[in-house]
Amino acid sequence: MGPLAVAGAAPTALLGRPDGWGPTPTPAGAFHLIPVQVDRDLSRIGRWMNEPAVAAFWELAGPRTVTERHLRRQLTEGHSLPCLGLLEGAPMSYWEIYRADLDPLARHYPARPHDTGIHLLIAGPDTRGRGLGGLLLRAVADLLFDSRPACSRVVAEPDLRNTPSIAAFLRAGFRFCAELDLPAKRAGLMVRDRHLREVL
Repeated sequence: MGPLAVAGAAPTALLGRPDGWGPTPTPAGAFHLIPVQVDRDLSRIGRWMNEPAVAAFWELAGPRTVTERHLRRQLTEGHSLPCLGLLEGAPMSYWEIYRADLDPLARHYPARPHDTGIHLLIAGPDTRGRGLGGLLLRAVADLLFDSRPACSRVVAEPDLRNTPSIAAFLRAGFRFCAELDLPAKRAGLMVRDRHLREVL
């Protein structure tokens, strides 16, 4: 558990219930977030983590046990909620919605109370590269603002080498604010501000 995490807190207590936030319309169809259930979703997410384009940045390729450990850690640390993203009812993405102000990330940038972070994996070579990342990141950031009034910023820290991811965040109205030296990567700090949501 990260030292800034809230021990014993359920992720939904800190973040709400994403399955109650949608579905939300997007230009690509209705999108819905649902919390991960390890028994139901492990095989699917494990396959996604072993796709070469995903493995290069998530570094969770390997047997099911690697993915299972990661998912269970997400579910027990207390400040992060793993979710499946469904587009028109079909699972096509994996998300981690987390309280960035309670995460070790907060040591690396000037965090504000209730900053909410996003990690995103879009599955399948037929799904990536179609502009869905920007559409869905914007939709999820808007869901966070609408459902979490105390959250004034949504943040992310993609690997600087992952230029498609950074481009998707920029298309979604995030600003590139800084480069961060994190323990496992050099990252770009991406921020979407509530007060600029209608502008960017």
